[in-house]
Amino acid sequence: MLIPVDPIVVLGSRVKRGRPGILLEERLRAAMAAAVPGQTFIVSGKGEAPAMRRYLEEHGFDGVIEDNEATSTNENLENAWRLAGGAGRLIVVTNNFHVLRTRLWAWHLGVPARVISAPTPFDQRLVNYAREIVATPHSAGRILFRKIVHSLSRA
Repeated sequence: MLIPVDPIVVLGSRVKRGRPGILLEERLRAAMAAAVPGQTFIVSGKGEAPAMRRYLEEHGFDGVIEDNEATSTNENLENAWRLAGGAGRLIVVTNNFHVLRTRLWAWHLGVPARVISAPTPFDQRLVNYAREIVATPHSAGRILFRKIVHSLSRA
């Protein structure tokens, strides 16, 4: 499948009662604002993708591909890149607190990506930035471990 424009990938986040939570809704709004005619969307997240697809369709967008298997940032990117077929790059939408970790994983996986930052509501900032203080070094450590194992296996 050849996708004519770079697909917009919306990374999953909390869904409440089948509807996107506030962080995910911000991501979806940013994705819709970045869309061009003929835009393909890849919505990624186990249990979250169907709610994202419905939201986009309710707002007049079709051409939505679901990845309902990914459970982490790296799986989101790996699966989306595979689903994107011959795309030149991914346009990845996530909240601003998550941009650095998303870029780190894209770099490690060799996935060409432009990351679009969606706003984080004020009342959600403290807990999410605090989580990233732990999650980003954890991801960096996992990436380093993978690189070491890969280099040792080639030796």
